[in-house]
Amino acid sequence: MAGASGDQPVPKVRRRLSSRILVITALAVMLAEVLIFVPSVAKFRYDWLTAKIETVAVAGLASEEVDAGPGSVLGPNQESALLKALDAQLIAINDQDASRLLARAETVGIPDVQISLSDQSAMDMIFGAFDTLLFGGNRTMRVQGEVGEEAVRAEVVMAERPLRRAMLVYSRNVFLLSLSIALFAALLVYTAISRYLVRPILNMTRSMVSFGANPTDPDRIIKPNRRSDEIGVAEGELAEMQRRLNETLREQRHLAELGLAVSKINHDLRNILASSQMISDRLAAVEDPTVQRFAPLLLRSLDRALHYTQSVLAYGRAVESAPVRREVRLRLLAEDVYESLALDPKSGIGLVNAVPADLLAMVDPDQFHRVMLNLCRNAVEALTSLAEDPSVVVRQIRIGAELQAAGPGGWGELQMFVEDTGPGLPEVARENLFKAFRGSARSGGTGLGLPIAAEIVEAHGGEIKLAARDRPGTRFEIRLSGKAARREPAAAQT
Repeated sequence: MAGASGDQPVPKVRRRLSSRILVITALAVMLAEVLIFVPSVAKFRYDWLTAKIETVAVAGLASEEVDAGPGSVLGPNQESALLKALDAQLIAINDQDASRLLARAETVGIPDVQISLSDQSAMDMIFGAFDTLLFGGNRTMRVQGEVGEEAVRAEVVMAERPLRRAMLVYSRNVFLLSLSIALFAALLVYTAISRYLVRPILNMTRSMVSFGANPTDPDRIIKPNRRSDEIGVAEGELAEMQRRLNETLREQRHLAELGLAVSKINHDLRNILASSQMISDRLAAVEDPTVQRFAPLLLRSLDRALHYTQSVLAYGRAVESAPVRREVRLRLLAEDVYESLALDPKSGIGLVNAVPADLLAMVDPDQFHRVMLNLCRNAVEALTSLAEDPSVVVRQIRIGAELQAAGPGGWGELQMFVEDTGPGLPEVARENLFKAFRGSARSGGTGLGLPIAAEIVEAHGGEIKLAARDRPGTRFEIRLSGKAARREPAAAQT
């Protein structure tokens, strides 16, 4: 078949599920890192400024030890060193309501930003951090804050550029670390999902594509793994579905081949039956009483055989011809079925006709003859298998019928049965009842008798079922609803 090669198309890399999961995982981790970065960079700015204030406080306390006089300041060299160390323009300290200027550059810029670390809330820290990152290139800031428990307040005036530079370095490091974590986490997730999810799904996809190219090839059925999770269940269900579809297609192919064979046989069989009918017509002219007795039966059998050959092609197309209904004496039809069985009197099989003589059924006589004949032949085969069993005393086939739920005009439902005293149906036949080629109860049987009977009964708007029994044997019950039967008036019988 075209496209049945082993090389199946594989989705492009950019369309693979695993590639999408890799990107999504990396973006998710990066988003989480961004949410972490915002408070962390704000905390970094706060700590950086706090460190400056603490350094100013320490320098102020150290200057007091050197010179305890009020308003004492550092020497010029010390001021220059301290300002250079803090990268500041002005440094002051306020201790117990006494302000002291520790150091001052020759030129001090006008502060553009006022920052009080003691009054900073979480949101102030976050907004301040982004303000510094975005606009802190050339501004001057004045920072104040309290240090220690003695309410020592320090102040520093400095350029914002060093703080911004430090925050940019910190942000770069956080970004690189976040990117590394995101890629590592995404790679781990990608590997796990690719191994335990994407790869099995890809295998199932390839199996479906391969199986779809040639579903009748059993070697293309997926071989499921022994996993007990959802993927394992999906593979098992896919394998079972492919197996059932494979069996169904093989059966359909078998039916198609059977239909072709039947059509060929039917062509020649019609010619043979036509010749046999001509011979039977001549045989009917023989005056021998035995011949005169069986000749009509032989002619009717040949007529039915010719009719069957004409309808066999329709059945090969799984379409049974529509029934042509008319009123039929069901008891006479049952007697005709018994005669068609042509049982040997030495067989020991009794035939009981329990159909009321006045029961009229609205059915297609030829089709219903086939239904009862198929059921009776199955019963004969079952009873014949008991011929060598001396414990079996009664071997009997019984056909019965009755009128139910009669309404206006006497019309009602038809309930009939065909039963025997045989060994009953085996379990395999019960499981595949009314299924073509599967429901045969004996070796070598075609398994078509019951499916044909079921199709004819359904075409009559009825149903057929295997009745439960508390004794050996088989009983099939047929029910035709609606205006299916009535009692013949007594005047008409006479």
